[in-house]
Amino acid sequence: MLSRVAENLYWMARYLERSENTARLINTTTEVLLDLPRGASFGWDILLKVVGLDKLFEEHYREANESNIMRFLVLDERNPSAIVSSIRCARENSRTFREILPKEFWERVNGLYLYIQGVASGTAQNRAQRYEVLNQIVERSQSLAGLLMGCMSHDLAYEFIRLGRNLERADMTTRIMDINSVVLLPRQGGALEPLQERLWMNVLKTLSAYQMYRRHVDVHVRGHAVLSYLLLDSHFPRTVRHCLSEIEGCLAALPNHTDAMKATRRSWRRLAGLRWEGLTPAVLHEYLDQVQTDLGAIHMAVSHQYFYFHMQQQQTTPPARAVNA
Repeated sequence: MLSRVAENLYWMARYLERSENTARLINTTTEVLLDLPRGASFGWDILLKVVGLDKLFEEHYREANESNIMRFLVLDERNPSAIVSSIRCARENSRTFREILPKEFWERVNGLYLYIQGVASGTAQNRAQRYEVLNQIVERSQSLAGLLMGCMSHDLAYEFIRLGRNLERADMTTRIMDINSVVLLPRQGGALEPLQERLWMNVLKTLSAYQMYRRHVDVHVRGHAVLSYLLLDSHFPRTVRHCLSEIEGCLAALPNHTDAMKATRRSWRRLAGLRWEGLTPAVLHEYLDQVQTDLGAIHMAVSHQYFYFHMQQQQTTPPARAVNA
């Protein structure tokens, strides 16, 4: 397989997953804000820090209010991770190699692109409209993933798609979990525990994990139990452990995977080394940052081996790609 084909398929999957999870993150943040009591500290600018886009936002906007942040995360194509940007890049990458993908997939990706172009303009101001549009993005993205799973040969091309999807999914799962670490609740005695339970319930619902958590863990939502489930459960497809297992399976099917597999094993050790005693919000935030760094190392190893290997042999620097930024 040509490296440029593998790279485009990998990034196509990452961008589709990113648009879906950004939509999930925005909707759950809206619900968190609606549920917070007086005296709680949380702002829309925290959302920018969680996704690592606060510095880029400051380059283009003066005020970090809801309208500007929603425009930046949903509409602004100066932000390569904006939902519109991500869907456009996924569409372009899939258009380039339409002969490799099922015909229906291209039609649905193109349909998603046309849909978001037609309705995105009202999402910055209108919360109700934004909620519905973002839910549509989640549903259509899941339909695309299911179409590939059921209608595409599970060959090397599919492995690169699966690899990109699970790397992006694991990263965004940690970012969604990190939302609660930056919410400062007022000290209200016995009223504090129900508020924390509601916040963690929102996290589970964002990842469509609430019912499975209740089935396999507990009917009561407790912070440490939610963290343990979303990090370590081996069966739910959006947990970090499950994503790492999928990544490892993809790499095992690819040749010359030594460096990428080593990076994946380091991530496994990070998960195994988590200590629950004294796990404060600040410690949790630092730990999730470290997990994201590990995932970034896997991405770099994959890129160097499969996308830029021929350039390394020529001792040149990998070029920046606007589509795959």
